[in-house]
Amino acid sequence: MVEMKGMTKRFPGVLANDHVDFELAAGEVHAVLGENGAGKTTLMNMLYGIYSADEGEIKVRGEPVRISSPKDAISLGIAMVHQQFELVNTLTVSENVALGLKAKREPLLDLKTVAERVAELSKRYGLKVSPESIIQQLSVGERQRVEIIKALYREAGILILDEPTSVLNPEEAEELFTLLRSMAKEGRSVVVITHKLPEVMEVSDRVTVLRKGKLVGRFATNETNPSELAIAMVGHDISAGANPAQAAGNVLLELRDVHALNDKGSMGLKGLFLSLSGGEVLGIAGVAGNGQSELVEVLTGIRKTERGSILVRGADVTNGTPNDMMAAGIGVVPEDRRGAGLIMEFSIADNLVLEKRGQKPFSDRGLLKDAEIRAYAEAIAKEYSIVTPDVSLPTYTLSGGNLQRLLLAKVLSRNPAVLVVAQPTAGLDVGATQFIWERLRSQRGKGAGILLISSDLNEILALSDRIACIYDGSVVGTMGCADADVKKIGLMMGGVKA
Repeated sequence: MVEMKGMTKRFPGVLANDHVDFELAAGEVHAVLGENGAGKTTLMNMLYGIYSADEGEIKVRGEPVRISSPKDAISLGIAMVHQQFELVNTLTVSENVALGLKAKREPLLDLKTVAERVAELSKRYGLKVSPESIIQQLSVGERQRVEIIKALYREAGILILDEPTSVLNPEEAEELFTLLRSMAKEGRSVVVITHKLPEVMEVSDRVTVLRKGKLVGRFATNETNPSELAIAMVGHDISAGANPAQAAGNVLLELRDVHALNDKGSMGLKGLFLSLSGGEVLGIAGVAGNGQSELVEVLTGIRKTERGSILVRGADVTNGTPNDMMAAGIGVVPEDRRGAGLIMEFSIADNLVLEKRGQKPFSDRGLLKDAEIRAYAEAIAKEYSIVTPDVSLPTYTLSGGNLQRLLLAKVLSRNPAVLVVAQPTAGLDVGATQFIWERLRSQRGKGAGILLISSDLNEILALSDRIACIYDGSVVGTMGCADADVKKIGLMMGGVKA
């Protein structure tokens, strides 16, 4: 169905794709693997018309084509769900889906018909989202569902998905896999860009692996294994390591009967009780949109509680400002790296000292000391393997994996007693994921209490000492990780109390 030959794409100082060949057959699910910066998304962006190739040719259904824009791709029946969402925050779900559609009857598109179809797709495929919801009121996970619905609405014959399950729970992911497999059975072609090896083994028919812009391997999924694929991706073996047992320390964080409104004006947190001790990772498992965002924000100090109390090391910090929360010993790695975690227009160095710019040695009598900031930033960039030619470059020049390393470095440099991390490895490859996990385990070993909020159940099981399942703004059950039952966790994530 698709044949790409000799695809080459250059950016200033970077050869993103180096004469890459790629084939996509009708009726298959094809996984594209590679580390951050390997060139997998760039390759698919050329198929979707976001980038024009410097060299190479593309054939679709046997015919040579020139794809100069997404409009060209859409006309060929190609759709792409991006990792960075392409939604208008002030419009509703239905209005976002309708963007770019042609009206069957001039001059207006029938939004009621669109809304009915969105509701039908949402129900059919388990992509829970209301057609009338405003995008800016939705969680990151819900926004991704809108992107998937947009592609489903257009019934594309060729569908490209970039990290589609990064914020889905196992049940939602399985529902998506069922959808992709049914699409393939109908003769459609599906490309899945992912860093999750288990899902590659579960859903794909073939795998293409890129490393440093070059094609390094093609595999039939039923003839390979996760270890072989991981080695192909990074060039060496990767071990996730263990989560060694250790005794929990004193209670560092308590939430008692916490209630908080969400952006829609209804209760996002409804009587939430949590307790976190030093040297412990408490994993929060739940479907996106069940209070996780509100939980992070009340701990950050940017959302007020309506009732209840928050204690850090025994001190009441309820409704404290962001500065109050930091002073109390809370560090937060938010889910939205670009919008909430970092200032993308600032330099890498400035972001690293953002939370302590007024402290020595970075400032003196209100004046910033550029030399000290640069030296510190270069040392941290080396320690955290942040790949950049210069720490004075804008932060938006970094890849997703390097952005997360930068964000983690910024927060951990304060050595917070309580570390709140939301979706810490969403969209990252196996190498970057291993690095983040090692850093979190290191902080746990130093006695920090870590609140891990993740839609990746495998991540929660790998890192946590205890697991708390959240549904509709409250905890429905808690269990020790050693006694964890995946089926039971799945039921609790769906609202069935322990």
